[in-house]
Amino acid sequence: MSYAFDPKKAITFITDFLSRQLTASGLGGYVVGLSGGIDSALSASLAVAAVGPERVLAVFMPYRTSSLDSQTDALNLISHLGIEHRQVDISPMIDAYFTRITEPLRTRAGNKMARERMAVLFDLAHETRRLVLGTGNRTEFCLGYTTLFGDSACSVNPIGELYKTEVRLLARAMGVPESIISKPPTADLWADQTDEGEIGVMYDEIDAILRRIVDEGERSMAALGQEGLKREQVERVVQWLNRNSFKRIPPPVAALGRSPVPSNIRLT
Repeated sequence: MSYAFDPKKAITFITDFLSRQLTASGLGGYVVGLSGGIDSALSASLAVAAVGPERVLAVFMPYRTSSLDSQTDALNLISHLGIEHRQVDISPMIDAYFTRITEPLRTRAGNKMARERMAVLFDLAHETRRLVLGTGNRTEFCLGYTTLFGDSACSVNPIGELYKTEVRLLARAMGVPESIISKPPTADLWADQTDEGEIGVMYDEIDAILRRIVDEGERSMAALGQEGLKREQVERVVQWLNRNSFKRIPPPVAALGRSPVPSNIRLT
């Protein structure tokens, strides 16, 4: 089974989805954390197209070692979209916990930063009566390349079923600045850190593998090899999939046989 991706249809569907979700919530808009990267840029752009710039609040949350280029790109996007923004420096919160971030602590510190940023977003959402807009894509979801209860947390996610390569297509269609689209994706956790460098496979190859083994259910390494997919890259992607599978399911609950809690109760 092959899936023909149509950017125009995807944009129409997602913007309608965002409009309906906001109406159903009864709240006043969306708040989104901007990193200067393509995922948050696309999410913000879709929200603006769906509900208007006056109902989207962008928040830039740098740490003291964050790239100045990320800040420049975030501010340029804010200007491009014409949206309100706030800047919250998370350095005091992180430095209060990690007095010194040495190399062995980099991953832990990165996770702490992601969770701190999401805590800020949910607090601002409460203050301004908004929904927190998600910015995680399908590639990250499959690989578990995300911080549990950090950047994976949100109220609504417009791009959660878009692979990274599809995010790029939609970003161009939405007019996201080319400086954001073309730069190497990074979580900006430390100097010269990139997503593809950390994962060990380029996104074009990752998405091609995920489409075959996740979307289409292919399990034959021989068949994948005949299609030009390299064994070491396939094995690397599968390793990420399997190792981080716990991030794709709710926390296990000791089941005592009780009825599921309904999402809505109406008394007569």
